[in-house]
Amino acid sequence: MLVEGEEEIGSPSVSRWVIADERGADAAIVFDAAMVDAETPAITIGLRGLVQANVRVTTAQRDLHSGIYGGSVLNALHVLTGMLAPLLPGPDGVLRDELRAGVEPPTEAERASWERLPPGEVVLTEPGGRPLEGAAAAYYVRNGADASLDVNALHGGEPRTIVPAQASATFTVRLAPRQRAAEIRATVERLLRENLPPGADLELGWQVGDPALFDPSLPAIRLAAEAIERATGTTPALVRSGGSIPIVAALADRGIPTITTGFALADDGIHAPNESYRLRSLELGEATARELLHALAALPAGS
Repeated sequence: MLVEGEEEIGSPSVSRWVIADERGADAAIVFDAAMVDAETPAITIGLRGLVQANVRVTTAQRDLHSGIYGGSVLNALHVLTGMLAPLLPGPDGVLRDELRAGVEPPTEAERASWERLPPGEVVLTEPGGRPLEGAAAAYYVRNGADASLDVNALHGGEPRTIVPAQASATFTVRLAPRQRAAEIRATVERLLRENLPPGADLELGWQVGDPALFDPSLPAIRLAAEAIERATGTTPALVRSGGSIPIVAALADRGIPTITTGFALADDGIHAPNESYRLRSLELGEATARELLHALAALPAGS
């Protein structure tokens, strides 16, 4: 049993531990996922990877008076937004080709299994989102089997008449299974530097993690599906998640089949200030853990 507290910063310590552990494992269980709905459990067989960029642009030693200097000196916010603009998706949310390198379409069997899931329109609008054109119909492909980019934060200047000397942003690229984080990071850095004007200084910080995808026919996954059905009374759906769990990628790189499941719900407000977890989910987790351990105890070594 392993408990780690660095998931939100990329799990660097535990990922190094997984890579260095000579024993390996026949299977792993990660309880960090959601149900399809309040009655339907799921096994997440695919997770997206992540390239997070922390960007800082400096164009002067200090903020300058916009009346005296504006239009004649570099403005850090202008420079930063000009660098970000070529990376942003189009109005339909689809990324430029360089950032989708390596994306593979899901199999027809996966597409068929996604018919069990709630309509994309419901998934996007229930928490208050406003879908992009065409996004609802393509939701499960777009957020499970494709790449996306979002600007998470943008900072610079202040509400008075200045030319900002410094601006910063954080943005993330979610990677589809089969993409490689190192390759997309290199592409992102190239695109940023191509749009950096002379006289501006650029600082970059990175957090990266590869995606993961497991074959649902693996013995560990099949045994897990049966165990979850015994524990909950419902056959679990096989899904992909739009999120990233760094340790799962590390386990996948070691060739360790990983059963990623859990009992979170949309109403729990994941990552919100008042995030919650229902008591029934705790009960389901306890019953499922027991059944999973019994099932995997019978798994032949090396399978």
